[in-house]
Amino acid sequence: MDAFGDNFEQSEVDPAAEFLAREQNALAGLEDEIPPVATATNGSVNGDSAPKADDNDDFAGFTVPKQVTEEPEKIRKWREDQKTRLEEKDREEERKKDELREQARKELEDWYKHHEETISKTKAANRESAKNAEKQFVAETDEIEPGTEWERIAKLCDFNPKTNKSSKDISRMRSIILQLKQNPIQATKKV
Repeated sequence: MDAFGDNFEQSEVDPAAEFLAREQNALAGLEDEIPPVATATNGSVNGDSAPKADDNDDFAGFTVPKQVTEEPEKIRKWREDQKTRLEEKDREEERKKDELREQARKELEDWYKHHEETISKTKAANRESAKNAEKQFVAETDEIEPGTEWERIAKLCDFNPKTNKSSKDISRMRSIILQLKQNPIQATKKV
């Protein structure tokens, strides 16, 4: 079976385990090279609180010094310029918001003013129309002459021959009113 390449008796090496073993060997000497940092009485360096190491940590008892890197001058200047630009944009935005609020307030006042004018004109027109309709009604009432009653009734009726299918047949009533309008019944006075 060896000739076919399926030799299952040899143990294969795990590549992850091999990698970890190599790295542990390479890093084994680093722990001895890191000098211990002097700590203050409260366990901090230069007044900064030091991170607490777990007991099972490989670096227990050592603190890693913080590397303080200064920003390059260009980046610091850019940050200041950016801050100034943002503050200016904020001021400009607030100014525009105030302008828009003032414009909206004026437009709203104008709209209310126009709306009130329209309402008052409509009310005045309705009052005038009602007065005219009332005057016309009173004038027609005063002009009642005997024999004109059916003519007045005919004015109030719709004599359109086109009938709506859903309404009742009113052709007979229409013909009677037209006959009475043309030939009114003579009223006799009772003594």
